[in-house]
Amino acid sequence: MPSKTCIVVSGPTAVGKTSVAIQLAQHFKTSIISADSRQCFRETSIGVAKPTEQELGEARHYFIDSHYVHDNLTAAGFEQYALDAINEIFAQNDLAIMVGGTGLYIKAFIEGLDQIPNIDPSLRNSIVNDYETNGINWLKSAVEKEDPSYFSTGEQDNPQRMMRALEVVRSTGKSIRHFQSGLKKTRSFQVIHIGLQSPRDVLVERINRRVDQMIKDGLVEEAQGLYALRHLNALQTVGYSELFEYFEGKTTLDKAIELIKIHTRQYAKRQVTWFSKAGVEAFFSPESLPEMISFVEHALQAPNR
Repeated sequence: MPSKTCIVVSGPTAVGKTSVAIQLAQHFKTSIISADSRQCFRETSIGVAKPTEQELGEARHYFIDSHYVHDNLTAAGFEQYALDAINEIFAQNDLAIMVGGTGLYIKAFIEGLDQIPNIDPSLRNSIVNDYETNGINWLKSAVEKEDPSYFSTGEQDNPQRMMRALEVVRSTGKSIRHFQSGLKKTRSFQVIHIGLQSPRDVLVERINRRVDQMIKDGLVEEAQGLYALRHLNALQTVGYSELFEYFEGKTTLDKAIELIKIHTRQYAKRQVTWFSKAGVEAFFSPESLPEMISFVEHALQAPNR
């Protein structure tokens, strides 16, 4: 049995992952690797629910403020980053914590990524141009029609991944999901994967309250400061794209805020679907920290992991 272990904590947005991860890190005296494709950018804070300065001071975090919005991030890039980070943590501790809601990043870390055939750059450029001309609704419609398998489970508000799915299906005639079912890589450490969940009505209320708090904390002003960079993939995401449309006079502020809530709830629903099929060993209420610790400690002692 490997002597090192990574405790992975996953779950939908707003369920309470940050607090749980910090408490686990403090209990096991270790560090945290974020598996969130948006909190890694230095320029964004409020709209991505980045941990506060106080929270960051309570446990060391990797993959927070580690990149810039101009950087081209991929799941493969995260896989390598996380493996380097965990080796650094393991040099000091037998345990590490990973926390996040980006399912593909967690999958890449635990299982590795499948090899997808090379794509003709001209095809990629054509799709990018079409997206920049016609917008996210065109992209969603194209993926829904040409790769319904990905569309039903993928991150519909992540243009980069949607374009990736479209270029793969147009290049190979097969869904990107076809290439995401290969053999798992063998890691030198074991993983204990736990999930957080709340009743749907509780999660909806948490999402709505969090969006309202984001507005109070200055999300509109943060988005205004990023408006000139709105064409970047990192900013074409929930919480910013709706406000960009408000700045352009396409909607009202109240409607933009309501859309942020709706789109966040839709994203959370897709996350719940993803993690229900992601090999999570046990689900817990975010308030059930003692039960989580007990489960992890029991798993660590199990001889046949």
